[in-house]
Amino acid sequence: MAVRAPHLYRSLRCFCLGAFRVLSAELDEGVELPFAFEEHAGRDKPTFYEYRPLVRDFVEARGHRLLTRPDARLALEDLRAEPAAAIFARAHAGPKPSEDQALFRSVLLPLLLRTADACGGFDWDDAVFDRSYLELEESLFRGSRAYAAVAPLVGLSAGQEISLGEGLRVRHAASGELARHWPEAQGLLPQRFGREPDRLCVLELERELPAGAHEPPDAPGEIADAVTAIRLATAGTIAAGPVLFERLDWRPYGIRPVLPIAATAPVGEETRLDQFRGRLAADLLARLPLADEDPELGEAIDRWELSLFQDSPFRDEQLRESLTALLGGGDGVWAALMRAAVLLGEERRLADDPPSDLVRRAIVEALMHDDRLRLVERLDETLLGTAPRPTGYYARKAS
Repeated sequence: MAVRAPHLYRSLRCFCLGAFRVLSAELDEGVELPFAFEEHAGRDKPTFYEYRPLVRDFVEARGHRLLTRPDARLALEDLRAEPAAAIFARAHAGPKPSEDQALFRSVLLPLLLRTADACGGFDWDDAVFDRSYLELEESLFRGSRAYAAVAPLVGLSAGQEISLGEGLRVRHAASGELARHWPEAQGLLPQRFGREPDRLCVLELERELPAGAHEPPDAPGEIADAVTAIRLATAGTIAAGPVLFERLDWRPYGIRPVLPIAATAPVGEETRLDQFRGRLAADLLARLPLADEDPELGEAIDRWELSLFQDSPFRDEQLRESLTALLGGGDGVWAALMRAAVLLGEERRLADDPPSDLVRRAIVEALMHDDRLRLVERLDETLLGTAPRPTGYYARKAS
């Protein structure tokens, strides 16, 4: 068999052979390999039953023991020396995984599991291992890598897939997709996920990585930004997580926590993401980087989002400070309220404690105008009667 990395083939084959020997010895000593009893029924076909060995659970329960074996250490040494495997050493195999733990969980253990699954247990078959190894080698040395991160969504329903741009989308979760790739997912999903109308969707990030990439994308940060954009677009009580599930080249890669502000569900009613608000969320997401260069805009967004988790009087204070940072321009809350009234087409001066939805709409308008400082100047010109009121985003959509 022609392989690109003979040294890897040898060391990974020795690791799998050694693991098969250890696991087979346990079975010979009387340890039972658990089986699932599955029924296969087809239309107009006889029903047949299958005993399927639960190899994954058996192997993973002995993962730490396999990791400490000499053949595992030699395989890990070869993997660490292979530049193409560097990104797998960054996999998130635990709270603070070492490179060896990451490589074991993302390369060695999946290779062993694929081989054992195809063998139906621990009766070694050279041809089965060769096929499994070639799949791994193809993933290691391909020209680019397909990365994806999936986070469950709560508080949101959608009738169809909604693109948020830049490889982000909201879609329905396929039945069993998380449990199929990550068996431990069941204990990490939100309560009633997959069973309630507002708990059927996931937020997915997809990226194509160059072959030499050593680090995965900042999926927690990008997922959190997408949640912020959807909250701004819908006023919904949306949250993602509490964890996101990563895959690389369609294989499980890691599990990471979602940032707390995105993973915490505000109090309120669930909402629906339609095409109109989906486009708005995508536009807002594309403009959120403006806050990196505009500290006042960033503070306004942060304070509004924090207010979603607070009660009065702390919520009211956050909203006042948010609006002041957004439109105060150094002139205080009174000026911010006056400018917000003009911006949003209110007929009278706003109350000193602006409601959350008003502040949300003002942030949306400021983001959609791109230049917040120029927007404040135009609002002052309108108040002085020297310029017409700027046409807002919602007014343009309504016309």
